[in-house]
Amino acid sequence: MALFQSFDIAASGMSAQRFRMDTIAENIANVNTTRTDDGTPYRRKVVTFREKLTSPTFSEALERATEFRGDGVKVAGIYEDTSDYIMEYDPSHPDADENGYVSYPNVNTVTEMTNLIDSSRAYEANVTAFNAVKSMATTGLQIGNS
Repeated sequence: MALFQSFDIAASGMSAQRFRMDTIAENIANVNTTRTDDGTPYRRKVVTFREKLTSPTFSEALERATEFRGDGVKVAGIYEDTSDYIMEYDPSHPDADENGYVSYPNVNTVTEMTNLIDSSRAYEANVTAFNAVKSMATTGLQIGNS
């Protein structure tokens, strides 16, 4: 694994976790959004990741078969959580149905905050890995100065 590839892997992890944090922040911001542009309540969004693979040549594929070499992570997609909306009785709300119930987004603030802490810790782990590689590179460069 090349030195700069290590930087790229850690950077891809930081980028992916930052995107996940942005999505979690969007979920929290819309916790009380009962009507979107299409007239339905906001649906919670979830980010999925997958391994970032480059298109290998035959020789690279053969080399990977004998040793592990990762390329980092990328956002595979965002999907909407299709679980049921949260129904609350509030007949005075403008979005209440004929029975007086309002459909609120399927966003649980406690779950979102837990996911935010998880994403923050993963981001910090990638920063630590990046700094460790940077320290190794700096030490390697100083060897020639001695």
